[in-house]
Amino acid sequence: MASSDVKLLGAWPSPFVIRARIALNIKAIKYEFLEEQMGAKSELLLKSNPVHKKIPVLIHDDKPICESLVIVQYIDEAWSSGPQILPSDPHDRAIARFWAAYIDDKWFPSVRAIGSAPNDEERNAAIGQLQEGLALLEDAFKKISNGKKFFGGDNIGYLDIALGCNLGWVRVIENMNNVKLFDEEKTPCLFKWAQEFCDDPAAKDVIPETGKLMEFAKIVIARMKAAAQN
Repeated sequence: MASSDVKLLGAWPSPFVIRARIALNIKAIKYEFLEEQMGAKSELLLKSNPVHKKIPVLIHDDKPICESLVIVQYIDEAWSSGPQILPSDPHDRAIARFWAAYIDDKWFPSVRAIGSAPNDEERNAAIGQLQEGLALLEDAFKKISNGKKFFGGDNIGYLDIALGCNLGWVRVIENMNNVKLFDEEKTPCLFKWAQEFCDDPAAKDVIPETGKLMEFAKIVIARMKAAAQN
């Protein structure tokens, strides 16, 4: 399929944009990546996502699809060729959606809270919440993966994408706060899973390099702290 048929509005550091890019890579879909600039919103973005006015937005045959997990599901359904992303079994699909919602509603806010924490006490509390969430996800991985490499089995699936898109930022948090989150002793399954995920051809070229992402993170954190003081 020609790239002109598929466009993705996004920004390279965004874990939510990374979700869409990994899903497109899994399906081997050629697409045009339209980079949005930090602090600005293009006319195409505002037109394509007038409700939330945020990335990512997938445009397929001039029709926009918004919200990262919705986009991942759309990609899986719109292109039946290639590996299946969501589980085919209704119960397994429901479980994957449950944990993906947990990641977005409960776990990811702790990631953001670490960067915006005004003091060490609140930062440490957010890190503790993140670690507690990873313990839950470690148990979930043992049950869902059935001893295979990924939540999705032998290949990256829906839940892998939902969590794995955050690995670049997890590395930044580990480096900037001198803490180990994906710990080989505390969460051995997730530790090995993270390595497998980042080495997978669908993910390795879109997970940001840690040094580059750290420089970007410093800018974002400074802006968040400045906004909190106003």
